Amino acid sequence: MAQDKRVLISDARRFGFVRLLWMLTGISFTISPASRKRLERIIADPKSLQKHVWRARIIVASADGLGTNAIMVVTGKSKTCVWRWQERFMREGVDGLLSDKTRPPGTPPIEAHRVEEIIALTLKPPPHEATHWTVRAMARVAGVAASTVQTIWKAHGLAPHRFRQFKLSNDPRFVEKLHDIVGLYVSPPAHAVVLSIDEKSQIQALDRTQPGLPMKKGRGATMTHDYKRNGTTTLFAALNVLDGTVIGQNMQRHRRQEFIRFLNQIERSVPKDKEIHAIVDNYAGHKKDKVQAWLARHPRWTLHFTPTSSSWLNAVEGFFAKLTRRRLKNGVFHTLVDLQAAINRFIKEYNAKDAKPFIWKADPDKIIEARNRGLGSGG
Repeated sequence: MAQDKRVLISDARRFGFVRLLWMLTGISFTISPASRKRLERIIADPKSLQKHVWRARIIVASADGLGTNAIMVVTGKSKTCVWRWQERFMREGVDGLLSDKTRPPGTPPIEAHRVEEIIALTLKPPPHEATHWTVRAMARVAGVAASTVQTIWKAHGLAPHRFRQFKLSNDPRFVEKLHDIVGLYVSPPAHAVVLSIDEKSQIQALDRTQPGLPMKKGRGATMTHDYKRNGTTTLFAALNVLDGTVIGQNMQRHRRQEFIRFLNQIERSVPKDKEIHAIVDNYAGHKKDKVQAWLARHPRWTLHFTPTSSSWLNAVEGFFAKLTRRRLKNGVFHTLVDLQAAINRFIKEYNAKDAKPFIWKADPDKIIEARNRGLGSGG
């Protein structure tokens, strides 16, 4: 298969000098007609794996007398890659080009019973003074690598550092109110508008004591921790469940007087031939006598109260979350007027680009079952 240099290379390999010889003298060899035919068939076959094609090209080019640099240009492979497959062909022939060497794993996989032990340990409180397990603490106790703990936790959906807060409603009319409001979401009355109404109070107009730096490549934007307050505002908002648009109004205070003012704004905005079903929470200002008197003067209005401790049931809370994340959280407002103007612009842009019908997806029966299970277990 190889010419005279095969003996030299064979001897050099025993002393670990083969790569050095190739660097100094290059390598050339001839291949049998049968091997060349087989290699050319691999190159021409469109079904051949690409890695087999370029390996075959390295050998054919070597047999044609091309030097290492020329082969690198033809195949697009590195010098060490060319040498590696030349050497493989000299040892194993064409078959050696079609197989990949298996590499033993660095560490054997952890046994199944050890995985179960780590999972069971994770589900118990840690024995040391801590509220939850950390990767390093578990690795130390279990006697495994931290990366092993991470792999097991990820595979089994375990995240000891995460806690979900909840509050169970003890409203005696919970089931009735839940079905009432979910019914408005999934099957709104004909010739009516369903509005989810709430207030986001104490929105602060925060100004930074020093200007921050804008984001650039390799560095995020900066913002000083120190700030000064320029007043607060309360946003009254009503989300139209049918199309997702929002009616909003900023006010200085959060009382039944402001709530009635906001109801008047909605009354002017909604076509006169539509009934209005409004979903509200149990804030005391929503139940005052003057509010009830206002409702009596406007018979097309019906208020639907959420169960206590169930703000998640009010669709407008999703809009408040978006407003906070997108506009308020990192905002800089030099005056209260700046803050209110920013909120109004956000609502206008939201209605024009992001508003979409609210779709309720949760099964109310499963909610009731989970709530009853929580109350039965003591909360």
